Amino acid sequence: MMKYAIDLHIHTCLSPCGDIDMTPNNIVNMSGIKGLDIIAVTDHNAAGNCAAVIEAASGSDLMVVPGMELCTADEIHLLCYFPDTDTALGFQDEVFKNLLPVKNREDVFGRQIYMNSLDEETGTEDRFLIGASMIPTLDAILMARSMGGAVLPAHVDRESFSMLNTFGFIPEEYGFKYLECSRNCQLDSFLRERADLRRYDFIRSSDAHYLQDILERESWLELEEKSVECLLDRINGITADK
Repeated sequence: MMKYAIDLHIHTCLSPCGDIDMTPNNIVNMSGIKGLDIIAVTDHNAAGNCAAVIEAASGSDLMVVPGMELCTADEIHLLCYFPDTDTALGFQDEVFKNLLPVKNREDVFGRQIYMNSLDEETGTEDRFLIGASMIPTLDAILMARSMGGAVLPAHVDRESFSMLNTFGFIPEEYGFKYLECSRNCQLDSFLRERADLRRYDFIRSSDAHYLQDILERESWLELEEKSVECLLDRINGITADK
């Protein structure tokens, strides 16, 4: 087993709340400067910039996982990770079918920019990406897993868009091994108040919308090998702890 420095919750400029500097090469370069081994691209309800970030990282030691931060019908944020970009885009197709027919207002929410691996703008997304989808939480979890993906409930320590705050608990039938906590979470203090969550392992992520917010080498995950398949298995609880 090897320990890898991770940040599994990073937004690009496709997220309307993501800074314009969150381009594929900037993300890859900043992740390298900060010494990360593995990152995940998780834009709001979209996966359209995953391939560009993966391509920008080609030839480097950085592993990029294609993903999405999905907002369910319950207004819960789920981090969904996939084995490859084609699968992530297939999941995006299903999500797009279940978004409300609302157009993004760039003057209010910001631009939603698609880019290639050279940081060139290739288009913009007109759909309103940061709203809730019409997919129930359990259906979203099952759909992502059925496509070979893995799911984390995002920032469970927060009040907004948190499964813990919305439901009051983490349903056991959802089958989670890991939960995500935000970068500033005081985990020991948090678990003193929520001892029922001690059976879970926690992954700390940045939820970076700005380059400077990407994590340093401060969040770690042990894997048998540095591969997307192994990471997904670990999050799904398939890989046994050693």
